[in-house]
Amino acid sequence: MTSIVLLTALPFVWFGMIAAISFIETPLKFRAPGMTHALGVGIGRLVFKALNWVEAVLAATLIVAWIADGRDVSGLAGTLLVVPMAALAAQMIVLRPAMGKRTRALSETALQPATAAPAQGNTGTLTHIAYIGAEFVKVVALPVAGILTVIGVAG
Repeated sequence: MTSIVLLTALPFVWFGMIAAISFIETPLKFRAPGMTHALGVGIGRLVFKALNWVEAVLAATLIVAWIADGRDVSGLAGTLLVVPMAALAAQMIVLRPAMGKRTRALSETALQPATAAPAQGNTGTLTHIAYIGAEFVKVVALPVAGILTVIGVAG
């Protein structure tokens, strides 16, 4: 019974975290009075590292619940659970580390006097765009997987 509850609830919890942080908090942070780009990036580095680790715990919990009671997950729902897990793995293993050097340099400019040279580079790097794309993949797949799992359990 616990597995069924986890399989139906956790996709929605995970979805809510991504929606709140990636699509509400992050864009609004840069509109806050006095927020510099460098400071916002520094905060973002911390927030997204923490978010990714919490997501990893949620994904691991989903895997354990799925193994414990996998018969309640349809093939489509299962695929839609694996897709965000793969997107998260790409973010944690490839994308966030690739963005790390540039964002570290940019956030360090927040600690330097205003006369210091800004970090070089385009703020909309392809890696960052890919990271955002992975977030979109997760926010589409997770609620659909949750709905399909609820339907499968109720049906």
